[in-house]
Amino acid sequence: MGWMTQILYLGQRRLWKLLRPRTRGVKVMLFNGAGEILLVRNSYGASHLFVLPGGGVHPWEQPADAAEREILEELGHRPEGLRPVSTHLATAEGKRDTVCLFAASFAAVPRPDSREIAEAAFFRLDALPTNVSPATARRIAEWTGEAAADGRW
Repeated sequence: MGWMTQILYLGQRRLWKLLRPRTRGVKVMLFNGAGEILLVRNSYGASHLFVLPGGGVHPWEQPADAAEREILEELGHRPEGLRPVSTHLATAEGKRDTVCLFAASFAAVPRPDSREIAEAAFFRLDALPTNVSPATARRIAEWTGEAAADGRW
């Protein structure tokens, strides 16, 4: 199933570059009681990079509802105290994407769905893995006050 997901993802990206659709997405910064952040590695795309969990917003959904749904689907538990942080524009995948960033608590042990998520782990903010995506590193730097928000994903 993993190779099929990768092929479908690559085909979707080619189509996005051609059509340049407008989409909406969500990402969530999940923190445990020790203040560590939950990062995931997807089973598709740049699967070697750790990123913030999240996904797409359906046309009929509000971003906060999509964030809760994505976390439940991907990690097996609902986030607690979900709150908006910022909104960003992303064009890296070929689409014109508005990404809503949220923060929440996540007291449970993550249960990655293994279809979309290859790995999920908590990391101290001062001891992140070296293979964090650039966008995720920017969001964490903004969260810790080490960088100013610039609006781009």
